[in-house]
Order: sequence, then structure tokens, then C-alpha cells
Amino acid sequence: MESLEALDRSAFLAVNGWHAPWADGPMLLVSEMFTWFPLYLFFFFLIQRRFGWRGLWWAIPVLGLMILCSDKGSVLLFKETVQRLRPCHEPTLQGLVHLVKDGCGGLYGFVSSHASNHFAIALFMIGVLGGTPRWAIPLLILWAALICYSRVYLGVHYPGDVFVGGLFGACIGILFAVLFRRIIQHFTTARA
Repeated sequence: MESLEALDRSAFLAVNGWHAPWADGPMLLVSEMFTWFPLYLFFFFLIQRRFGWRGLWWAIPVLGLMILCSDKGSVLLFKETVQRLRPCHEPTLQGLVHLVKDGCGGLYGFVSSHASNHFAIALFMIGVLGGTPRWAIPLLILWAALICYSRVYLGVHYPGDVFVGGLFGACIGILFAVLFRRIIQHFTTARA
């Protein structure tokens, strides 16, 4: 376990050390949830186009419950249980962390809620769209991965935090995509 933590710390210092003043602003913007609000609306548009208004009305509570499970799960199951300090709070890394903004969030960082939430959304959308259009899969994965990278770049998470958070979120996203498809299938066959 210690060797994994040492590897994670080394990877963090490498990624966080690759900072450039011109990239600080864009990475901070990438990490903000409100930056992606137009994209979230576009996801609702895609769901409505694919499944109609009834599908959209079912998607809203399903997505809300999914984000609740992903977000609260990342905190209750991991952060409050494991209690691993964020790199910006780690005493042994003082002076080594490039912190882009003042303050770095809560005390604990394992796992990243940003990673969990965005991978949940990405895998949900992949499952709901059924892999079409084909370009959506790599684009959604790249989008979630970029957000994860920004969290390490900003100095608030180790790579392991975002990796495990992304896996947790992906599992949640897949489960809720299956749930949503079953709900839609139930109402489609009930109307037939």
C-alpha cells in the first residue's frame, strides 16, 4: 500500500509540476461545474430527441438520483472512511504543490467527487445513447478525463483520487443507464 501511495504522490508531483501560467485559467474553468451547464442542457436535448418528452421527464429524476448517489457515495463511502488528505493539505508536500486558487476544498480527497460525478454522467449518456453517434463515446470519455486531469493540475487531488473516483462514477453511471432504459422500455411496451 505504501508503494502505491508513493507512486501516486510521484505521479501527482509530475502532473502538478507541469503547470504553466497560461494554463492555470483554462484548467480552473474546466474544473468548474457551471462551465459545463450548456453541455448538460445539450444532454437533456439529446435525451428528448431520442426518447421524447416522456423520456426527458423520466431522465430528470433518474439523473438527479444518480448524481446524488455518485456525489454522496464518493463522500460517505470513501472520503469520510479513508480520510486521505488532499495533496494541498499534506504536510510532507508543503511548498511542492502548485495551487492555482486560494483554498483547496475539504480536508480529504479520496475519492474525487468531480471525477465520480462526471464519469457517472459520461457513462450514463453513453448507455442512454446506445453508442450512437459513434463519436460520442470517445468525446464523453475525453471530457470526463479532462475534468479529472484538471483536478490534479489544480493541486487538489492525487491521480489515484480521480482514477478510483472515475471508476466509481462509471459504475454508478452504467447502473443508472440500465435503470433508465428499463423504465423507458416498460412504458414503451405498456403503451403498445
